[in-house]
Amino acid sequence: MYYVYILKSLKDKKLYIGYSDNLQRRIQEHIKGKVKSTKNRRPLVLVYYEAYKSKEDAKEREKQLKYFGKSYSQLKRKIIKSTNNA
Repeated sequence: MYYVYILKSLKDKKLYIGYSDNLQRRIQEHIKGKVKSTKNRRPLVLVYYEAYKSKEDAKEREKQLKYFGKSYSQLKRKIIKSTNNA
């Protein structure tokens, strides 16, 4: 399985989108500061993920979300709403 995931920085409240074939390992890498793009944005929390059977599908979904299409805007509103209520 491949996963598209969204992390939220508790430091700057921004979202990070990525994909991986091992979600737990990748999240731990982010949390421990081993990922250059999120190292200075810690602490981070996983706020959303989706599972895909193929790497190509996961990469395509990540690309859709990163290029701020309609799907990104809808998902962002949902995430912000749910994390503000938590």
